[in-house]
Amino acid sequence: MIASLTGTLKSKAPTEVVVDVNGVGYVVSIPLSTFETLGSLNSTVTLLTHLHVREDALLLFGFSTDEERTCFRLLISVSGIGPKIAQGILSSMSVNDLRIHIAAGNASALTSIPGIGRKTAERLILELKEKMEKLAGSTHTLVGSTDAAEIRAEALAALVSLGYNRATAESAIRKAVAAEQTAGLTLEQLIKFSLRLISSNA
Repeated sequence: MIASLTGTLKSKAPTEVVVDVNGVGYVVSIPLSTFETLGSLNSTVTLLTHLHVREDALLLFGFSTDEERTCFRLLISVSGIGPKIAQGILSSMSVNDLRIHIAAGNASALTSIPGIGRKTAERLILELKEKMEKLAGSTHTLVGSTDAAEIRAEALAALVSLGYNRATAESAIRKAVAAEQTAGLTLEQLIKFSLRLISSNA
């Protein structure tokens, strides 16, 4: 079992990074919340990891805090929730927001996440309500010039990889860019703003 990785950040995208550990490059899938904590390329990073074993592949998922990793493991313990959907959930809302929605039985908030239907949302609430309450709050533990067109393209790719319809993602990004308060947004800020717009229109 690979519990953590410490190495050089060789590439990064909102949903995936490559970490070089003593000459071996590890591809690690990450949620958006972890992407926001990453430093610049070629900096040293530490990711807490979860190795997901399938018959045809070994998939490595990375997180900036133990709370995120614990939440990820709780999510994939629920029937119908695979690692990619769990990654999408943690990219769509913080662990604390997820805890609040589950504690309140707010299935509508959960169904705004790609891949989460009404029955799955209700199952999450039923199976995780008590377990999520035990998760303690924590802060991120990792350190944190692209032109506007490239930022929009990367934001679109990230939203699509999280399961959102391309047309819906493009519309949300256009609205986010057009809003006055979005001037000078970073990539992660644009993605989060677009996610809020998509959720509000769901």
